[in-house]
Amino acid sequence: MTETVKLKLSKKDLETDQDVRWCPGCGDYAILATVQRTLANLGIKRENTVFVSGIGCSSRFPYYMNTYGFHTIHGRAPTVASGLKITRPDLDVWVITGDGDGLSIGGNHMVHALRRNMDLKIILFNNQIYGLTKGQYSPTSVVGTRAPSTPTGSIDHPLNPISLALGVGATFVARAADTDAKGMAKILEEAYRHKGAVFIEMLQNCPVFNDGIWEGLKDDPANKQLILQEGKPLLFANGTKGIKLGVGLVPEIVDVIDGDTSQLLVHTEKGSPLYANLLAQLVTPDFPMPMGVLYRTDKSTYDQQANAQVADAIAKQGPGDLAKLMYSGMVWEVGADGTRH
Repeated sequence: MTETVKLKLSKKDLETDQDVRWCPGCGDYAILATVQRTLANLGIKRENTVFVSGIGCSSRFPYYMNTYGFHTIHGRAPTVASGLKITRPDLDVWVITGDGDGLSIGGNHMVHALRRNMDLKIILFNNQIYGLTKGQYSPTSVVGTRAPSTPTGSIDHPLNPISLALGVGATFVARAADTDAKGMAKILEEAYRHKGAVFIEMLQNCPVFNDGIWEGLKDDPANKQLILQEGKPLLFANGTKGIKLGVGLVPEIVDVIDGDTSQLLVHTEKGSPLYANLLAQLVTPDFPMPMGVLYRTDKSTYDQQANAQVADAIAKQGPGDLAKLMYSGMVWEVGADGTRH
C-alpha cells in the first residue's frame, strides 16, 4: 500500500470507456465489478496502481481498469510485474492470470514470484479449462474432463493451486468465488494491505466451455463451502458438521452434537504451514472447500531487499559511473585490420 490519504472514489471512477467483452454469464464480470468497487472503497491512487496480465480471457482485465496496466505475453505476467515492482516499489502491482496462463506455460514464473515473496497481488481465475483458445483441458481440470484436446477424457491428475502457492512460499493465500461479492471484497481488502506475495484462487465459471464446474459449491454453500473465520472452529452444514484431525493427521468430517466443538480444528490464518497445507487438501467431493484466507505470514519481500542492497552499495561506493565500469578490467579494441589492441 503506497498512499496515506484515502481518496473519495466510486466504482465508476475505476471503469474505462472500453466495452467489456466476455461471454454472457462469464464469472469475470462479477470479479471485475467487485475489484472496481473494492478499490474505490479503499480510496486508492489510480496513478499508483498497475494491473498486469498475461494471455487468456481473464487477461483482458487491464483494459477495463482505469489505472495503469500491461497486457503482456503468455505466462509471463509475474515476470513483468516483478521487474516493475523492483524498479517502482512505490506502486501497487496486481497480477491477473488464469489456471492455464499462470499454472501451465507460466508455472515457473509463478513459482519464483511467490518463492521470492515479491510484493504482488496475484489473482488466479480458476475455471479448470482454457477458455480463450476454445476449451482445451488445463492443469486444474479434473480427471475425465472431455475437451477438444481430450475427447475421451483427461487422464492428468489436476494441480492444486493452493497447495502450490503454499509449497513455494506465498505469504498470503486465499480462495474466493465469483458469486460471493461480499467474501471476495473482504479478501481483496486484506490482500491490498498485505506486504508480500499474495495468491488468491478465484473460483470462476466459464459458461461456454466448462459450465457449472463449481455449481455444487455455489448452489449449496452451506454443505459445500467451509467458511474460514479467525479463531473459530471449522464448521459447515449450518453448524451441524465440522472438521477434526484424525489418526495419522488425516482430516475427518464429524457430526457436532449438542453444540460441542471441542474436538474440532480451530482456524488461524497465522498458524503453521502444515495446518494451511491440510486445509488445501480439503476439496470436493469428499470435503467442503475452505473459503477465505487460509494462511498469512510476514517476512521481508524481495523488492525490499533488492532496493536495500542498491542503496547500501551507493552509500558505500557512490552512485557509480557506467562508462568507467564498462572500461574496467580486461578491455580491448579491434582495429580495422582485425588486430586487437
